[in-house]
Amino acid sequence: MKFPEIREQVVRMSVMLADHGFFAATGGNLALKVDAEHIAVTPSAVDYYQMGPEDVCILRLRDLAKVDGERKPSVETGMHAKVLQARPDCAASIHTHQPIASACTLIGKPLRVTGAGPRELLGDNVPIVGYAPSGTSWLSKKLAKALRPDANAYLLRTHGAICCGTSAERALQAIVALEAVALDYLRGRIAARAALLPQEAALQRLLTTLNTELVRDMVL
Repeated sequence: MKFPEIREQVVRMSVMLADHGFFAATGGNLALKVDAEHIAVTPSAVDYYQMGPEDVCILRLRDLAKVDGERKPSVETGMHAKVLQARPDCAASIHTHQPIASACTLIGKPLRVTGAGPRELLGDNVPIVGYAPSGTSWLSKKLAKALRPDANAYLLRTHGAICCGTSAERALQAIVALEAVALDYLRGRIAARAALLPQEAALQRLLTTLNTELVRDMVL
């Protein structure tokens, strides 16, 4: 088995992301750079709690030809390749179905980032990428057009988020920062709506729920 250490890292990260609710069953995927020419990618349709290092796929970055691994790579491999090809400074790309940021994708607007810490991880704004079906070259091309050197997180319309970082740890930190930014944004929108409609008990309950929501850090 080629590159066993980085394949084990892919497994550890996938389990961690599932534990935090950012991956679910087979939903969510990631890619790590092995070197300048190769990436390690999560397999398609494999439960992350059942996945082993041997299931992780090793691909050539320039054309996504398989170098090692018996399973089929994630259907979102094209998205990760676009990120890592366009951002040679980045070592990791992670596509999540994280709950709060995913809710923001339904609104369809970019998120403004405030605070020095989140801005360092994410950039000044989190762009929104227009809808395209999951796993298609159409979606990969839409993401490629939206990629910017100063943005490390993107909302995918009705489809979750994708974050990148100069290391696996930085990409995980970006995911956590994105969820916190999205939570603040939703709280603000719902609080403003609840103030206009104080009789709407559902809004008050939702605001109470969001006010108790915690975003936990992830450490490799």
